[in-house]
Amino acid sequence: MKHYSVLKNEALQYLNLKSDGIYVDATLGYGGHSSEILKHVSKGHLYAFDQDEEAISYSLKRLSEIGTNFTLIHANFVTMKEELEHLGISSVDGILFDLGVSSPQIDEEKRGFSFMREEVMDMRMDQSKPFDAKKLLQTYSYEALCDIFFRYGEESRSKLIAKKIVEQRKTKSFVYTNELVSCIREAVGANYFYKTHPERNIFQAIRIEVNQELVVLERVLPEAISLLKPGGRLCVITFHSLEDRIVKQILRKFSEVDPMVKGIPEIPKEYMPKIKLITRKPIEPSEEELMENRRSKSAKLRVIERN
Repeated sequence: MKHYSVLKNEALQYLNLKSDGIYVDATLGYGGHSSEILKHVSKGHLYAFDQDEEAISYSLKRLSEIGTNFTLIHANFVTMKEELEHLGISSVDGILFDLGVSSPQIDEEKRGFSFMREEVMDMRMDQSKPFDAKKLLQTYSYEALCDIFFRYGEESRSKLIAKKIVEQRKTKSFVYTNELVSCIREAVGANYFYKTHPERNIFQAIRIEVNQELVVLERVLPEAISLLKPGGRLCVITFHSLEDRIVKQILRKFSEVDPMVKGIPEIPKEYMPKIKLITRKPIEPSEEELMENRRSKSAKLRVIERN
C-alpha cells in the first residue's frame, strides 16, 4: 500500500523524541509517523488513535515488526484524554496530529473521498458510524447545505449548488460521486466549473461535516496541551486554511498571558502562558518532498512546547 507521511522528518525532529518517553500519535493512519516514533522509543511507549478500522489493522502489522511497546486505540482523537486516563496515563512527552485524509483513503474506491472517480458517496472516516455523505445530501435543508458549503468549502457559489442539489434530489438519490459532480457543473456552468473546480471545495465541505473535523479539533487541542509534561511537545500538521486557522488561534491563545491579568506587576503562575511557540511561522514541505508527493503541497506544521 502506497502511503506518504507528510513532513515526517520535520515532525520527528521537533517532537524531541526520548527513548523512554511516552508519545501519542493522534492520527495513526497507515503508520508512517508511528513507525518512525516507535523506532526511537525503545524503552517508552506509543499510543496511537484512529477511527478507521482498516488503518488500525494495517498499522498493527506494520508496527509489530518494529516492537511491542505500543497501544492502538480505535477511537476518534477527541476522546484522547479519556482513553489515556482509562489506561492510567495522565501526562505524555509528545503528541502528533497529522490532520486530513490519508492517501490510501483517497485512493480506495469504496470510500467516496475522491471526486475524480465514480464511487459510492460515503466519506466516513469511521465506517461504523451511520451518517455518511449520501445521507447528508438527502436530508440537509437548502439553508444547511449553503452554510456548510460556504463555511467549510469557502465556495462563493454555494447557494447555486445547494439549490440545484435540493432540486435534483427529488428525482435522484446522489448515491454516486459522479452524480454530485454533474450536479455541481450544472449549477455553476461549465466555464466556472472547469476554471475553478468548485467540486473540490464541495467535497471538502461534505467530508468535514460528515466527520465533524473542525468541531473535534477545537475540542481536542486544549486537552492535548493539558496532557503534555513540562517540556513536552505538540506538533500539528494541517492541510487547509480552516484547520490551520483554528490551530493557530488556539496555540496563540495558550501562549499568551491571560487577558484578565495582563499588565499587572506580578502575575500569578496560574495565569501565565501554558505553552511557548516553537515555530512562529509554520514549516512547509521542502522542494524534494513536493517532487515526491504533490499532495503535501498545502501542508503546514506548527509546534509548541509546554511550559
